[in-house]
Amino acid sequence: MPEDNPVLTDSSIPERAVGKVDTYKEPPAPASVLTIHAHPDDQEFTIAGTLAKWARAGCAITVVCVTSGDAGSNDPAKEAADKPALATLREEEQLAAGREIGVKDTVFLRYPDGELQHTLALRRDLTRLIRKHKPEAVMCGDPTARFYGNSYMNHPDHRAAADAACDAVFPSAGTRLIFTELLKEGYPPHSVKRLYMHGSEKPDVWIDTAETIEVKIRALRRHRSQVGEGKELDRMMREWAEEEGKPRGLKSAEAFRVMVLD
Repeated sequence: MPEDNPVLTDSSIPERAVGKVDTYKEPPAPASVLTIHAHPDDQEFTIAGTLAKWARAGCAITVVCVTSGDAGSNDPAKEAADKPALATLREEEQLAAGREIGVKDTVFLRYPDGELQHTLALRRDLTRLIRKHKPEAVMCGDPTARFYGNSYMNHPDHRAAADAACDAVFPSAGTRLIFTELLKEGYPPHSVKRLYMHGSEKPDVWIDTAETIEVKIRALRRHRSQVGEGKELDRMMREWAEEEGKPRGLKSAEAFRVMVLD
C-alpha cells in the first residue's frame, strides 16, 4: 500500500468539504449495486468480501462480465477450437461464485477475451445495463491503474472495461441525449449515486471484510480452472486483505476510491 496512507486518528482528520463522503467512516451498504469487470474471477479476486457483506445487508447485486474468459488458459494442448468450451466452463464457475456471495443476477456480454477495447459499442452496452437495473452504486476497477509495483502490469482488458464503465456511469447513463436509441428501447436516464473503484493507487474508503473473507475465498475457489485447489490461495488472499487494511488498522479489508456523484 502507498506510504502516504497512514493510520488516521481523530486529531489527524482534516476538514472535509460539505456534502462529500466521509472517507474515514465505512459507508452503509447500498440498496443495489452493479459490478462491471472484464473476466470471470476478476471480482472474486478484488471485491467479493465487500459484495458478500453487502448481500448480507440486503443489497441487490447484479454482476456484469464483459468477456467470458475464453482466453484464460496457457495449456499447450488447448487450441482455438477449445475456446467455446472454456467460455462455457468459466461462465458456470462465475455463476457458482455468485451463489457463494449472494448475487442476484449475472450478465455475460461475451466480448472477445484478451482483445477488449473501450469502444462506443461497449459503453452503450454498459449504459443500457445501468439504465435497465438502476443501481444505486456501480463498482469497477480503477482505469488509471496500469502498473502495481515492479512485478504486475494491469491487464488491458481490465483497463478497457473499467474505462468504459466509468464513462457509462458518467455522462452516458444520466444524460438523456447520449445514446438516444436507448430511449426507444425503453431505458430512460438513470443517475448513479456512487462509483466504487478498486485497485486505486490512493484509495479513500475501506470496507472491513473480516467477517466475509472466508466467503471471498470460497467464491474464488469456484473458479477452479484458474486457481486450482492448493492452499497457497488462502494464504495469499488473507495477506492481500491484511495489506489493504493496514492504512485503517483493519485485519482484513478491501479498499476503494469512491466518487460521490449525487
